[in-house]
Amino acid sequence: MNFRTLDLNLLRVFDAVMAEGSLTRAAAGLAMTQPAVSHALRRLREAVGADLFLRVAHGVKPTPHAEALWPQVRAALAVLRQALSPGDFDPRRDAVQLRVAMADATAALLAPPLVAHIEQERALVNLRVLPLTTRDPRRLVESGDAELAVGFFPELVTTIVAQGQDSHLHHARLYESRYVCVMRKQNPLAQRELTLDDYCQAHHLLVSFSGRPHGYVDQALAALGRQRRVVLAVNQFFTAGRVVARSDLLTVLPDGFVEATGYSDELVIRELPLALQPVHVEMIWHLRHDADPAHRWLRGLLQEAAARGTSLAR
Repeated sequence: MNFRTLDLNLLRVFDAVMAEGSLTRAAAGLAMTQPAVSHALRRLREAVGADLFLRVAHGVKPTPHAEALWPQVRAALAVLRQALSPGDFDPRRDAVQLRVAMADATAALLAPPLVAHIEQERALVNLRVLPLTTRDPRRLVESGDAELAVGFFPELVTTIVAQGQDSHLHHARLYESRYVCVMRKQNPLAQRELTLDDYCQAHHLLVSFSGRPHGYVDQALAALGRQRRVVLAVNQFFTAGRVVARSDLLTVLPDGFVEATGYSDELVIRELPLALQPVHVEMIWHLRHDADPAHRWLRGLLQEAAARGTSLAR
């Protein structure tokens, strides 16, 4: 590829198609026609000498070459945008789309105050909540699939802190919660103080993004020489609340998530008979977004929403 003759506008088109997964949506966001977007992609394919997209039933699918190219292209465009228009962002004027990956219960806690603020300020920002299915969201934020990931990421945060200024990821704490045992009101264990023997002899439900039948509770039990039987593992807190409200299974949730299950009136909270570390809910983002005005606005909005959402959940 001869970089001196490359039309850099082609990279803007490439970035938009990668983000949207659709020529039609990319064209709308770029204020271009779909044929013009198709023509730009053909020119870029000729320039790089490799296929970038394959047509699929509901849009286009990037090739491995495009997947490898995109993070660098997006980072370069972000640097150029910031250099040419530093601080140039007005939420009432600029219609931008921002994506946040978080679990269903986190979204249930934060989305209401987020929406209230957007409507109150008449902001034109559109937020997309993406499902969080991992405790390690690096791929999501590095690839640009999400501008932010919000959740409990203890191992990743430890890595970011250890790397210091060498890390290409940044983090900030939104709020702290604690783990509690949750069961339905009719559960016999709800009528008395929960002992460790009671807990280990009961049947359990585990919320696991990975689907693995063990988690932090099992690690803590193993340190005590104990274990429990996990009958069911699910990946949504809403599902966990519904199942526990209809059975004698026990589950462990952050205390602020109980209301977000939608079944708090049918559930009771009991203190766990073992010690667990607190839940530190963090937001994670790539350094290429660190100085971006729209991204900084979103991070500030999330911090406000976390303060309001957690106070309402108490």
